[in-house]
Order: sequence, then structure tokens, then C-alpha cells
Amino acid sequence: MTSRPLRPLAIALLAIPALASASGFSDVLTEGKPSLDLRYRYEHVHQDNALRDAQAHTLRTRLGWRSGEWRGFSGLVEFDTVTRLGGATYHDTRNGRGDYATIADPEGGEFNQALLRHDGGYGSVAVGRQRIVLGNQRFVGGVAWRQNEQTYDGVQLQLAPADGLRFTYAFVDRVNTIFGPEDRRTATAANRSDIDGDSHLFDLRYEASPALSLAAYHYRLDLDNAAVSPGAPLGTLSSRTTGARLGGAWRSLSYAAEYARQTEGAGNPWTLDSDYRLLELGYAVRQAKFTAGYEALGGGTGAGNRAFQTPLATKHAFQGWADVFLTTPADGVVDRYLGASAPLAGGTVQAWYHDFVPERGGGDYGHELDLSYARAIPGVQGLTGLLKYARYASDDRTRSVDTEKFWLQLQYAY
Repeated sequence: MTSRPLRPLAIALLAIPALASASGFSDVLTEGKPSLDLRYRYEHVHQDNALRDAQAHTLRTRLGWRSGEWRGFSGLVEFDTVTRLGGATYHDTRNGRGDYATIADPEGGEFNQALLRHDGGYGSVAVGRQRIVLGNQRFVGGVAWRQNEQTYDGVQLQLAPADGLRFTYAFVDRVNTIFGPEDRRTATAANRSDIDGDSHLFDLRYEASPALSLAAYHYRLDLDNAAVSPGAPLGTLSSRTTGARLGGAWRSLSYAAEYARQTEGAGNPWTLDSDYRLLELGYAVRQAKFTAGYEALGGGTGAGNRAFQTPLATKHAFQGWADVFLTTPADGVVDRYLGASAPLAGGTVQAWYHDFVPERGGGDYGHELDLSYARAIPGVQGLTGLLKYARYASDDRTRSVDTEKFWLQLQYAY
């Protein structure tokens, strides 16, 4: 659906200057705060196939302004630009360099957020372009790892009727993906810059105590102009996902268990029926934490890829940093993983190991090792550094290939 006369983003942009003329609104301007976020990243990708090694130097510049508050109303505007530094020796999904491995950070600039918000005793409501982050972002998130963040045009209502209880409802008119700011001739239905449709997100969370938290959710995704793969029919990512999560921490132990079921949404020409399962245990000793988990995204039956998909998730945070499984394979995927994090030399070191197998049909996808080190840079307030490495080794070359990635990142926030 692309012909709406007035989108939520336009409503927010028009409302801010209209409020500026209201009596007593001057505090909104005088108490407003600017923000600046600069993120430089070097990324290197090597794959064991015919593609050339990719190298990208990019700079993400984010300029923002958050207003003061007037009778519970406030506004926020952020503008992002992604700039290539040096040669285009990588495929950014838009530059036509398909002979290189992909680093999905296209150049360009656009509004990252532009919203009007009201906070009251009931909770809050925001209209316009905004971040929507639900739970651990396994199903709905911002994909903030990529240089062009994923944000949403719509309305988000959050209610907090009792201590520990929070209900979120969001109506999403458009998803502004990491592949923006615009589609070009190299774009496909699987990497749209903007995904249109009327999606409804319902999310209920209750923290009874640190040892027990509960969540229930229902996500109705109508993604009209997107597809699960470049050759699949439009609408094949439209789905209904209903699930529940149980988690908490007691002394040195933490745990999580989750289950969800996914069926086709309105307009999807394919029948879907798959499930999601998660079991995770954690143990903390001193300042170190160890994690073991089992996560399964079910495979589908029938022609085409009908597996359990998470098109709005922050996928980089799950199933390995090499991003081999951004689209769940048709046979599904089971991820058995071990991880550890600990302080080191003023920063934090992480190590993760993943073993991947199909959820249906048998066989073996491969395994992955992930390492990272992050810390604040001494002497410059707001400056942080990150070194990160991922190596995926394929055990079935008909399904995937060996992939190695390395990142060096500096980020300054004011």
C-alpha cells in the first residue's frame, strides 16, 4: 500500500511547528538538546566462493534534536547519512558491485526518526518515524548494528497500569529497512528500502520478580511489497506470530524458555505453519557470565521457502555474527550455542560458539566462532572502540560456504 495521503511521519513533521505557536511552548525550544553520533567502521568479508573479498570504510553521521516538554508533549528529529570513505570494493546491495561479497551499508541520507510523543500517567504514545524495540529484538527491533538503522513509520502506545506490567501496541505503516534510503535497479523484493503494509504488534510483559518474568505477544505482519527471496511472490513474508516467553535470574543462575507459532498473514499466497523454540541457561561467577542455549526456527513444507522467518528482527544478534542465516533456510535451522563474556583491560571480551543443523531433514550446516572486544577510549569522553571477528565453517557446501568477517569500529556520541 503506497498511496496513503498522509503518513505518520508527515503527521509528526507537521505537528511540531504547529505546536511551536502554542502558548507556553517556548520552553520546548529553549530546553531542547542537540545530539551528534559519529560511527566509523571498517568491515572485511571473505567467502569461499567466486565473489571477491569485500572491504568497506564507512561513516555514519547522525544529527539529532530532542525538544523540551510541554504539557507532556515532546518531539525528536534525527537525520542520518552513510558515507563511503575510499573505493567501492564491496557490494552494498545498491551500487551494482555484485562481483564482491555483500556489506549491506548503502550510501545516502534520510530521516532516521521524526516523531511527536506524549507522556502521561497512563504511559506514552508516539506518532511518526521511530524506533520500535520489543523484548530482546528477536522478532521486532532496530538492526542498529548496520550503519542505516531500521525504523518504523507508525504509532506506538505503551501502557504501564501496574508495577512490573507493560503493554505495547504499535501500528506500522512502513518499515524503513537497512537497505535504504532508496531502491535502485539492483534492489529486489527481498531487500526493499521501504516495506509497506498495515502491521499490528501486540506485546505484553510482566516482571513479577527478578526471578520470574513473563511475556506474551502477537505480531500481525502485512508486508505487501516484500518477499522471502528475490524470486518468491510478493507477500510471502506476511505472517501471524503468536508466542510466550518465561525468564528470570536467581542468584548466579539465569534462564529463558520461549515458544511461538507462525502462520500466513493476509495476502500471503503461501500457507505457513512452523514454530520457534528456545531454551537458555546462564551462570555468572564474579564478573564473568557463561551461557548455553538451544534455539530452533522450524522448517516448512511445500514449494518455496516456508520456514519460520523473522523479517523485522535484529538478526545480527542471533545465530552468529557472520549473518549466514539472516533468512531461515527452507529446512529450518537449529542453533546450539555456548558463550562467555568477561571484563578485560577496562573493556569487555566476548566469545561464542555455534553449531548449526537443519530443523527438518537431517544433515549439518556448519559451525561458527565469534570473538569481540569493546571498551571506552581513554581521554575522550563519549568515544568507544570495537574489534569483532566471525568465522563460519560450512559442513555442507550445497547449502552455505565458509565465511569470515572482521570489523574495526570507532563511535563518538555527544
